[in-house]
Amino acid sequence: MLPVAGTAGAFGFMGWYAAKVTFGKKKVGAPHFVAGPVQKIAALSALPGEWSEVDFFYDRRPCTLLRVPRLVEGGLEAGEAHLMAFSRVCTHLGCPVNLVKDLEVLAFAYNYRPPKGERHPQLGCRCHYSVFDPLRGGEAMFGKATLPLPRVRLELRGQDVYATGIEPAPILST
Repeated sequence: MLPVAGTAGAFGFMGWYAAKVTFGKKKVGAPHFVAGPVQKIAALSALPGEWSEVDFFYDRRPCTLLRVPRLVEGGLEAGEAHLMAFSRVCTHLGCPVNLVKDLEVLAFAYNYRPPKGERHPQLGCRCHYSVFDPLRGGEAMFGKATLPLPRVRLELRGQDVYATGIEPAPILST
């Protein structure tokens, strides 16, 4: 009887966990930035085209600045350029997140294909294969992460991009 109960419990837990990571992803809302030090990140010229990237540290966290094709809530419009910045710390267990530009790598290595009409680079965590969509404000789309990536508040001063705040780091999901 004990092995049957243990097996049933294990399968029950696996079912609950699969439902949690599949259907329990938190949607991105309006940004809630916490003011931080004013820090120059890069000149606009360092982001010459869409999906250009500049990595930086802000508030002791690794972050990434991206030039994206359209304005996203929490981002910055700088003339014809649209910019977003995110923490590069995965909200699952804190592993580093990187921009994955090649959609075939995303499909093969992360087992994720964005829906048709949304085929663009994604932010991916190589530890547990979570995928975050920068055009949805860093929302977790696939994998074990259920919380979005924290966004960095950006300001344009002349031709330079500055970070002036960041969303609080979430308590890591399991």
